[in-house]
Amino acid sequence: MCGVCGCGEGLNHSHEHEHDPQHGHAHEHRHAHAHSHSQHHHHHEHAHAPGLTPARMVQIEQDILSANNRYADDNRRYFGERGMLALNLVSSPGSGKTTLLTETILRLKDALNIAVIEGDQQTARDADRIRATGVPAVQINTGKGCHLDAHRVGHALESLNLPKKSLLFVENVGNLVCPSAFDLGEAHKVVILSVTEGEDKPIKYPDMFHAADLMILNKTDLLPYLDFDVEQCIRYAKQVNPKIRVLQLSAKTGEGMDNWLKWLRAELDLQGIGYA
Repeated sequence: MCGVCGCGEGLNHSHEHEHDPQHGHAHEHRHAHAHSHSQHHHHHEHAHAPGLTPARMVQIEQDILSANNRYADDNRRYFGERGMLALNLVSSPGSGKTTLLTETILRLKDALNIAVIEGDQQTARDADRIRATGVPAVQINTGKGCHLDAHRVGHALESLNLPKKSLLFVENVGNLVCPSAFDLGEAHKVVILSVTEGEDKPIKYPDMFHAADLMILNKTDLLPYLDFDVEQCIRYAKQVNPKIRVLQLSAKTGEGMDNWLKWLRAELDLQGIGYA
């Protein structure tokens, strides 16, 4: 995780939109008084300081995760009070997360209130693609950081000020390691794996697949051109997480998208979110 990989050194945390100071919820007090980005930077600097013992590094990491979990609890309470469904989409870069998101939004936006929080190290390209569909999106640029955390997601929620009974997608930074450890307050982690990446990814990055409730095997339209063993990939995923559900689809061609939408609608029903 971050104390080991070094993400965050010289972090340039930024939101594309300013927060509305009139919009208050459970995050305001804690964000103002219990945590700061400078503290996060302080952790990473000292994690690499000469003489820092492994035990101390573990303690620092535990402290960071503990603080993150408190913010995640705030986010979860925020979602629960508003009857919202929040999903954390995680994957390596190039898996097709943003294409899957845009195609999903185009199919559901007339029936639901939908918004997106976009996480990338730099640029607002993906957020611009989302806004082109007609739904709101907040871009979080993490600088050298390799994941989103619950604190930054909470601030993005202040900017969005979503209506009740909304569907929120969080598109995390492309990375199969650190995002697995950081709860954002979401209902589910959804891991997207492209068939171009290799069927052994679930056992190479087991923490991510263990943390996810759903694996989407994307870009299945390319299978005729690849040496990719779908059944072996699913076996690896089940080996890591026997409860994980697997859906196969191509966001580009639309094949298999109905099963993804069916899964989403079942989750929306559980939250009592109606749709046309």
